[in-house]
Amino acid sequence: MLSVENIDLHYGAAQALKGVSLTAKAGKVTCLMGRNGVGKTSTLRAIVGQHPVSGGTITLEGEAITSMAPYQRARKGIAIVPQGREIFPLLSVKENLETGFAATSERTIPESVFELFPVLKDMLRRRGGDLSGGQQQQLAIGRALVTRPKLLVLDEPTEGIQPSIIKDIGRAIEWLRDQGTMAIVLVEQYFEFARDLADTFAVMDRGEVVMQGTRESMVESEMRAHLTV
Repeated sequence: MLSVENIDLHYGAAQALKGVSLTAKAGKVTCLMGRNGVGKTSTLRAIVGQHPVSGGTITLEGEAITSMAPYQRARKGIAIVPQGREIFPLLSVKENLETGFAATSERTIPESVFELFPVLKDMLRRRGGDLSGGQQQQLAIGRALVTRPKLLVLDEPTEGIQPSIIKDIGRAIEWLRDQGTMAIVLVEQYFEFARDLADTFAVMDRGEVVMQGTRESMVESEMRAHLTV
């Protein structure tokens, strides 16, 4: 589904990514892990087109998307749930969900959004800014799903979220994976959450992927060594 090959990324003179490669397959969760500031979010920005790469290639279903704008990638089937959620606080829950229509010809909210997150159906007329942090995170994921993505990218979806909603988000990711049609890339620092969900891992340090493999092949103690400060 997604292939990232040997990408470099710079912010001015500072190099944030050095030869990063990873893949994401339909029906699988690929988890990107590492300490703060090692390049995880920069990798996601490169994938969704929010920041240009200075080397390497990115392909989706075999098509090169390296030079595509973010809106073009969204229409190709890439959706992101950003760190910080970035919902529209003055729009209603329904209006926030409908902003996903911009990336698809569909004009309906999939019923699966409300099956995964029933609270959204109960709060359709509430303003996004009135929701709790956990509810806003569910809204951000729901908005991404409205685009009917082929690739769903989630940037630390458990950050600052209460445990009960973390479980709801985990169940939603499992359900989406098990449909077998969507590739999921998850950036996560909460190790237990990632361990239970991921099929493959890529661990980053100082802008590079330093460990990569399937859940079965990864050594937990070695992974944790790259996550501790």
